[in-house]
Amino acid sequence: MALSSSCRLFLTQRVCVRKLLGEGARRFSVSSWSPCRAHTSRRPLSVASQLSQQLSESQGRRSSRFCGNAGYAVCRTEQSRTGRSGCRQRGAALWSALAFSIFGSADERTEAQKTEDEIILLLKKAKYSMMLGELDAANVFLHKAVRLAHQSHNNDAIIYTYSLMANLAFVQGQLDNAEKLFKAAMSFMLSGGTPQDDNAVIEMSLKLASIYATQNKNELAEHGFQFCTESLEAKIEKHKELPPDTVSAEEERKDTRLLLGLSLDSRARYLAASHRLSGACRDYRHALQICQEEQGESHPQTLVLMSDLATVLDLQGKHDEALAQVKKAVDLGQAAGHPDQHILLGNMAGILMHKGEFEESIKLYEEALTLARAAGDMEAVEQLEEGLKELNRRKEEQNRSTTDGPTAEE
Repeated sequence: MALSSSCRLFLTQRVCVRKLLGEGARRFSVSSWSPCRAHTSRRPLSVASQLSQQLSESQGRRSSRFCGNAGYAVCRTEQSRTGRSGCRQRGAALWSALAFSIFGSADERTEAQKTEDEIILLLKKAKYSMMLGELDAANVFLHKAVRLAHQSHNNDAIIYTYSLMANLAFVQGQLDNAEKLFKAAMSFMLSGGTPQDDNAVIEMSLKLASIYATQNKNELAEHGFQFCTESLEAKIEKHKELPPDTVSAEEERKDTRLLLGLSLDSRARYLAASHRLSGACRDYRHALQICQEEQGESHPQTLVLMSDLATVLDLQGKHDEALAQVKKAVDLGQAAGHPDQHILLGNMAGILMHKGEFEESIKLYEEALTLARAAGDMEAVEQLEEGLKELNRRKEEQNRSTTDGPTAEE
């Protein structure tokens, strides 16, 4: 896995979204549709609450690079995917269980509940299809669900289903379609009274910025990243004025900081791919600091960011600093049982190769390949094999140089 390859910086994000779909439907916003909300009624009153209980008890938790067991990322990382970060709460009432389940008469309520049940069943089928990798089938179920949601004027279900459809379109490489779906979901949210600086809106804006970056629409991408980071930084300043002893305030503060870290991480990858390494290094350091403070030194996402920072330092020619950074990530990852240890080892092998330490680099590449094959991560296997080819090429050049040296003097 040659660290100089910019495609590795985006491999994380693509794989992260794939694992996201494989493990279950991502909550489209930072804190809506929370699986941890308590429902005191005998029967959940909404699609949101039913999904929380029926679909999300074990799999529907947040899974972004910063707060999930999947760990955008791109993740790695994309997407690497990391341990779930827990449940969050929104201050706005958009996702209240009563938002779309209060009906005039018993007959109307019964009919509405039947429609909700049908929507939920379709979403469960879509989720199961995603887990099996049957994305076309999942798309059919989601289209049926969103049609029912429109017919019943169920805005929350519309938004949730649109967000899933957008994620699915992104995974399938249908970027134009994903853009339209994200915009549609955001339009419904904003028209329903969701503030523009709500974390759910910012998170969708971040996805749009990533789409624009992939499409080389640089002006739109940079504007999107700037909107996300500046909006979140402003929110964090406002949070300092909130009473520190309230649970909701603490959850909102942490959620906002983690989303800022995700935004910085995404922008850093974009800048690195554009060869703007100083800016990428700055954003990675800030994102790493946030993740260390909020998630801990040994959290899987912290280790991913250490490794990504090392990648950029290596590209800048700062091999010693890069090696120290990635070695720390490898050591912590080994102790903690990091799920993508082969990626960390591959990065360290690449840095050692660039330092000219070929023998040690070969050992790490071989160890990383063994782990990648055992994990069934064939994309990583391909990258690692490319790294080994590069290493062998450099060794041959060094041997020729050593052999030709004395002859030239004679």
